[in-house]
Amino acid sequence: MVNDSVEITTICPDVENSQFLLSSSVQDLRKVSQTPLGTVHRSLPRIKILGTGGTIASKGSDSSQTAGYHVDLTIQDMLSAIPDISGICELEYEQLCNVDSKDIDEALLFKIYKGISDSLQSFDGIVITHGTDTLAETAFFIESTIDAGDVPIVLVGSMRPSTSVSADGPMNLYQAICIASDKKSRGRSVLVSLNDQISAGYYITKTNANSLDTFNVRQGYLGNFFNNEIHYYYPPVKPMGCHKFKLKFDDVEEKYTGFNFPKVAILYAHQAFEPELFDLVSDKYDGIVIATMGAGSLPDNVNQKALTLKVPIVYSKRSMDGMIPVANLPKAADGTHNYVIASGYLNPEKSRILLQLCLAGKYSLHEIRHVFAGVYGG
Repeated sequence: MVNDSVEITTICPDVENSQFLLSSSVQDLRKVSQTPLGTVHRSLPRIKILGTGGTIASKGSDSSQTAGYHVDLTIQDMLSAIPDISGICELEYEQLCNVDSKDIDEALLFKIYKGISDSLQSFDGIVITHGTDTLAETAFFIESTIDAGDVPIVLVGSMRPSTSVSADGPMNLYQAICIASDKKSRGRSVLVSLNDQISAGYYITKTNANSLDTFNVRQGYLGNFFNNEIHYYYPPVKPMGCHKFKLKFDDVEEKYTGFNFPKVAILYAHQAFEPELFDLVSDKYDGIVIATMGAGSLPDNVNQKALTLKVPIVYSKRSMDGMIPVANLPKAADGTHNYVIASGYLNPEKSRILLQLCLAGKYSLHEIRHVFAGVYGG
């Protein structure tokens, strides 16, 4: 006979080690007893795949085509091409969008953010299929805005469409699912899985427009996937200097429809770079990032112009590796840098995102410098 007067509620968020609180709605039962009912075991981890499109979800007209293809596959299509994972995890998936990553804007970024946030409490790992062109930007944004706890968030893409000879997408997706399911991945936050390599999402950068080995970078190389084995070189750790932003929404509509971040422009420095280029953006944007030459080099007249502007200006770099130190920033007559900020190790794209998040949080100039100091700039 069912006892409707007894309600069972979980008091521990860790399902595998939870105890249950037995509480009665009958007034005569005045004592509440806490009774361990043993350990609840799930044989396999639960993994959520969030699909956004990209080359990994693309088709070409023939098996030799590796350019000019179009996004066409759903997550279900992609899963049909990978090895059996029924013994690795319990899998659920959701198609957030199906676009080339060049088309990911603030509205789609919000969908990704919300998809992750809604899944964190219910799954042991999250996999995001994503185009490689802007994958590094999404990974950096997620790491900067979501506290995933111990849940690994693995971004994965491919450099060849699904129809090409030796397509890399199926193996990359299979590896990402295995990585997200592995206990050794817990506590590592945002990861990128591509071409047998496991990397930290915060510092990852696409280094080659065509090669399968495009995410082979200096910072954040964590391990490899080989013959169904996951090899990590270091214990679980999260990136140094990563500032976590708690996103605030101005109104209810924005909370449900998307982000509305301050506008930040990126200028690319070159020989004969004219200071007048600042005038094209300084009145229309809330901040500016410059991809400088070398480690912060710009012509003297450009530096002088930058010191007169009243919006934050982040000096970043054209080079893939290296950093911009504070020592290389221009100085005004009073010895200060005015609104000029050093990006440290961040490239222009990531500097833009970090400055947007600072401005959205209404950080002061001093606070913005402190955030960039975390990546050895400021």
